[in-house]
Amino acid sequence: MLNDENTKIFSVSRLNATVRRLLEHEMGRVWLTAEISNFTRPASGHWYFTLKDDNAQVRSAMFRNSNQRVSFRPQNGQQVLVRATVTLYDPRGDYQLIVESMQPAGEGLLQQQFLELKTRLDTEGLFATQHKQPLPSPAGQIGVITSASGAALHDILQVLRRRDPSLPVVIYPTAVQGNEAAAGIVRAIELANQRRECDVLIVGRGGGSLEDLWCFNDERVARAVFASKIPVVSAVGHETDVTICDFVADLRAPTPSAAAELVSRNQTELLRQLLSQQQQMEMAMDYYLARRQQNFSQLGHRLNQQHPQLRLSRQQTLLLQQQRQLQSAMQQQLQQHSQHFEQLSQRLQRRQPQPLIYQGSRQLSEARYRLQQALEKKLSDTRQRFGTLAVQLESASPLATLARGFSVTTRSNGDVIKETRQVQTGETLRTRLNDGWVESEITAITPQKAARRPRKPRVPSAE
Repeated sequence: MLNDENTKIFSVSRLNATVRRLLEHEMGRVWLTAEISNFTRPASGHWYFTLKDDNAQVRSAMFRNSNQRVSFRPQNGQQVLVRATVTLYDPRGDYQLIVESMQPAGEGLLQQQFLELKTRLDTEGLFATQHKQPLPSPAGQIGVITSASGAALHDILQVLRRRDPSLPVVIYPTAVQGNEAAAGIVRAIELANQRRECDVLIVGRGGGSLEDLWCFNDERVARAVFASKIPVVSAVGHETDVTICDFVADLRAPTPSAAAELVSRNQTELLRQLLSQQQQMEMAMDYYLARRQQNFSQLGHRLNQQHPQLRLSRQQTLLLQQQRQLQSAMQQQLQQHSQHFEQLSQRLQRRQPQPLIYQGSRQLSEARYRLQQALEKKLSDTRQRFGTLAVQLESASPLATLARGFSVTTRSNGDVIKETRQVQTGETLRTRLNDGWVESEITAITPQKAARRPRKPRVPSAE
């Protein structure tokens, strides 16, 4: 066994160190609910205790730099929620927990759920700034979603009466604490969005414990606030209280009274602005009237210097002069056009177009007759010449030669065969007859001996 290359020999220290690294790497940080027992607090400031339930226990330690952040004094038998790292104490080989944070079990579980929901909704983008709607300025009507008997509604109405008594308010009463509170808040938000009678909604209640405010950490409420088409102001608890609703809402107010301050207008400030605008309007009106009076005085002065009746008389005189000039010009133009028309009429009388038209028609008829005669003679001569040429062509045509019993033989490349030396035995020939082609194969070639020419008789010379 010891000679096996895969066998590892550990010392106890190495084994414990290896197991510790495996625990810390594989387990990491864990959340744990348990009961405290064997709690000790030595002079070093570190805490040592055991976390147990009905069936098991585990040794735990919480160092001084971590336990200084714990807001309560742990006691034996107390249920707590801890976040710890799983590790091993090397000298003894004991597996233990190193606690980093500790909370009472009730609020601790709620806080853990709060952080998990906050992280998940933040990842989905429900807290993103680009989804926040601006508040209307000013608001025409305000909706309040809270308990009808709570102090929060009283504080909101008191602030609105003080700041802007004319601002109408619609109350959507609902429970804001208990198991059914979250569903009631969701229904109130949806109802307000269906009725569309308010410009902004205040959703909230007065202060309380984490359990009292827990309905505003419900995921259903968060998604209803995010889906609201009406801007939502979250006013839950006191300034130090923070809920999921605060993160999703379009605006967070530290208290319900502060929410009423944010959505309303200060009546005193409105009166001051109104008086200031009234003074500015009066000054503008005085300035306008002064300018109009000055303009009116200038126009009266100009009117006194030159009365409109005088200008009208001058314009009337000028109009009569131009009217006479226009009539004279029109008569002169009419006379000139009449003379020109008379001259044209006389010229037309001296040169009537009817004789010219008759003469041109007669010449056109004669020319048409001569043209027709010339075309007919030309066509007759052409037909006669064409017939003569056709007869000559027919007599010289190779097809006529073929019709008399002759043929034309060619090689495969189209050369016409005139002599036997142009072909070879086995070669295929094509022969053109009068009514088609004939292909044949050469089996023998017999050249014809050249015939001797007859010798001319010798004529004796005359000596």
